[in-house]
Amino acid sequence: MTVPDARSVWQGRYRRRASASGAPELPPPTGLAADSGAGQVTLRWNPVAGAAGYVINRAPSADGPWDVVDHGSNDVVPVPGPVYADTTGAPGEPCFYAVATIAGIEAPPGPLSEPVAACPRSGAAAPLELAVDAGAPAPQPLRPLWRMIGSERLSQLFEDAPGPGGSDIAAEFDGALRLARAELGAERVRAHAILHDELGVYGEHGGEPVYDFSAVDRTYDRLLEIGLRPVVELSFMPRDLASDPDMQVFEYGGIISPPRDWDRWGELVGRLAAHLVERYGIDELRTWGFEVWNEPNLEGFWSGTEDDYYRLYDVAVDAIKAVDARLPVGGPATAAAGWIAGFLDHVVESGAPLDFLSTHAYGNLPLDVGEALRARGVEGVEVWWTEWGVSPTHFAAVNDSAFSAVFLLHGMKSAQRRVDALCYWVVSDHFEELGRPHGLLHGGFGLLTVGNLRKPRWWALALATGLGTDLVVHELRGDGAGSLVDAWAARRSDGALDVLLWNGTLDQSKAEGDALLARTVRMAVDGLSEAAYRVAIARVDEEHSNLSRRWSGEADWPDREGWAALHAADRLDESDEGELLARNGRVELDLELPMPGIVRVRLQPL
Repeated sequence: MTVPDARSVWQGRYRRRASASGAPELPPPTGLAADSGAGQVTLRWNPVAGAAGYVINRAPSADGPWDVVDHGSNDVVPVPGPVYADTTGAPGEPCFYAVATIAGIEAPPGPLSEPVAACPRSGAAAPLELAVDAGAPAPQPLRPLWRMIGSERLSQLFEDAPGPGGSDIAAEFDGALRLARAELGAERVRAHAILHDELGVYGEHGGEPVYDFSAVDRTYDRLLEIGLRPVVELSFMPRDLASDPDMQVFEYGGIISPPRDWDRWGELVGRLAAHLVERYGIDELRTWGFEVWNEPNLEGFWSGTEDDYYRLYDVAVDAIKAVDARLPVGGPATAAAGWIAGFLDHVVESGAPLDFLSTHAYGNLPLDVGEALRARGVEGVEVWWTEWGVSPTHFAAVNDSAFSAVFLLHGMKSAQRRVDALCYWVVSDHFEELGRPHGLLHGGFGLLTVGNLRKPRWWALALATGLGTDLVVHELRGDGAGSLVDAWAARRSDGALDVLLWNGTLDQSKAEGDALLARTVRMAVDGLSEAAYRVAIARVDEEHSNLSRRWSGEADWPDREGWAALHAADRLDESDEGELLARNGRVELDLELPMPGIVRVRLQPL
């Protein structure tokens, strides 16, 4: 089937506006070192104070010419550092690397570091070594940043028309949110369009405003009943309030223009906040969050100027804080980490309230936008990435792949100390921005398919959730350790020890795998208190816990028998490896780890 026509329209409008950030030029990092490995080069350097990220450059000689290394994210090229695995080079072809620092995404890169020579090797990698000390708690707990999830507009909870593939949209969307709560520990949902006209929140009669929050009440009542709290994204503009109602985005026609009356915009937002406080209480509302608009730095989402957005923000947050100063407010919710410096300069200069700084990125690890807060002496502000995912492209095959599962774990570990929420976009393939899905595996953004089948990246987050938060000390050494391959080890509340290993590159040209990047890991666990353990191994890779291996896709949608078979097989691939004796508190295992691939080893005391 063909992708909806709206797709080509959207791609043409998905253009970023530049912003004069005024960010300083930063010096290059020192201590750049390059380790040549099988199919990859791992770069490490010393962090630079004030850096949001780094631009990796490669050249055939120390004198250049230099080209920026682009891993194919189609969004943000700079990486957060200070470690990076480059798998885009040709094995056996000598090259040089140099790294530049950026203070923000709109800031020009600074000068290049001293170059270093490296070359990905064509031979097989030597085994990596993972040492786990089960008796030594890690200095910091695991932070489940994925507990904020993204969602299509919440009105789908009450959709009464037949859905794609004959699905019941309302029941399946409700079920997807319940699964996220039960299996991933989700706590918050961020979604578009709470002010969309389909909810009827605002109209005008005889020139006077008319408010009706009954549809909002029904929506949030259901969300709270599921056990989830909303991030109230204040969008889109109601038709009767829009300065240009014909400026719209998406199949459902979200209006993207500024208000024609700024006082009435403030009154609408203030009345909504007051109504929610009255209905649910301030103690509940303090745990939510009001985010002003969505991606205003893209022409497809905001037809006004950057200054118009700052006015939209100021009027909205002043109205919310006038209801109760404890209500959390934030923005700018920009694409590709844009407008951060300009927005924070505005907040500092104007004194506008800010409780959380929000932005988005795809196909890359989150940059350190918190550096912009620290540079301005702004304290007490959380950092929320309210959209993040493996690709910004609708209908991209990588969205359904095992590659995306490893991407999630790399991102969640990378962001542990610099982010307060990393919201995967989105929970369900019941997602209609560019039209409804045209087949089961269509490259949808969801963690779950239509029909609520679990994709590989769902299993990645489920395995991370299963760790709990009590990490133990572990050290990984070898070819690609801490860059290509990474790990967590944790004590569970039932006494079991879980070790989670993953192997993946950010290079999307390798999304279907690369045998040269496969690794063997020799794991040694010390500090065990019991004599015997039952070993269970779970896997997520091209051959395991991968829906695409169970659905061949000859037809767009399964028939009744096909759905039954897929749901029966919708489980994590896990094997019982039998008993293992600990000698002097130590066990050893050799593990094969393909790329992309995830392995979780559970040692359950007997």
